[in-house]
Amino acid sequence: MIPLCVPNLAGNEGAYLAECVSSTFVSSVGPFVSRFEHMVAEAAGTTGAVATASGTAALHAALLVVGVRPGDLVICPALTFIASANAIAHCGASPWLLDISHESWTLDSAIFARAITKETVADGNGRRHVASGRRVAAVVPVFTLGTPADMDPILDVAWNAGLPVVVDAAAALGASYKGRSSGDLGAQLTMYSFNGNKTVTAGGGGAIAGSDQKLIDAFRHLTTTARVGADYDHDRVGYNYRMTNLQAAVGCAQMEQLDTFIAAKRRIAARYNEAFHDVPDARPFPRPSYCESGAWFSGLLLDAADGPERSEMLRNGLRAAGIDARPFWKPMHFQAPYRDAPRSALPVSEYLWNRIVTLPCSTHLSDEDQAHVIAETLRLTHQPALRPVRAASA
Repeated sequence: MIPLCVPNLAGNEGAYLAECVSSTFVSSVGPFVSRFEHMVAEAAGTTGAVATASGTAALHAALLVVGVRPGDLVICPALTFIASANAIAHCGASPWLLDISHESWTLDSAIFARAITKETVADGNGRRHVASGRRVAAVVPVFTLGTPADMDPILDVAWNAGLPVVVDAAAALGASYKGRSSGDLGAQLTMYSFNGNKTVTAGGGGAIAGSDQKLIDAFRHLTTTARVGADYDHDRVGYNYRMTNLQAAVGCAQMEQLDTFIAAKRRIAARYNEAFHDVPDARPFPRPSYCESGAWFSGLLLDAADGPERSEMLRNGLRAAGIDARPFWKPMHFQAPYRDAPRSALPVSEYLWNRIVTLPCSTHLSDEDQAHVIAETLRLTHQPALRPVRAASA
């Protein structure tokens, strides 16, 4: 089976892990943690970063640090991985789900602006959601597939509304927006994930990056059990969200290869896009002109009335041929925990999600294996059962 997306561990991972073992620094204190944080901050374009046990933990703590509290609403796109909404819920808040742009699959800046203007009012605590009476505490743009949202207008609206912005850039390390690195766009904090299927991995883990030192210090304090000084004094309810030196050792070895990995991801995506250019109703993954995507996943969108059925048939056909192919995220309002979450109309999210097919895109995917994926995809999409249904001529 050609896998969808697996780690490329051809660098210094083994040597750095051996160094951890020989030094006995295997837990949450060790030189690789500091080195990893420095490397993440440099790649993100920020002055600081803090490593954590997971991306979800990083996003949760970041929301707490910028002031999200129980009972609040936090704006996020409906089409996202459930961790985005879960981090909001871990704060005791609820996601307010807005739709995405068809061109980027990220939070639609115009819809966001309209929601703030039409559905909230200013009060002494910032913005209040008119329908529910709940405080709107923050906005979480998600950089879907490593593609930045159109951040300038989002940040303008958020700034004018007094809303902090915490970016879920889980797969966007190495991406850029208008020539700026993905963490250097004006958000208070930006989260990255280093889960096993990300472009660079630590086997697990996450990080928060930012250039507001007070926020970075507050985040570090909260995620290291809120301990004060060398003795066992703690000044608030904190979290043990620290990354281990073992994870950071793998992360450092991966970060050394970030540029090579990003180039490979973009090359794989470009080859798929060229190969499927003439497939009926097939569309490439988004490539907005304002940014350079990290191209975390590659694949195609079957943009037709029967796209959901065709995408399922294509995935099944590819798996039968020994090729892993997957569906994409199910929108949050279709998930049991968030069915009753406040939301706007979500036509784009509802249209896109089950028409997407993700294809093998490991950074060390061979040319031969990608050629096989392409050949099988072309064969299957040209079978009669996978062609678009056409109305009979009069």
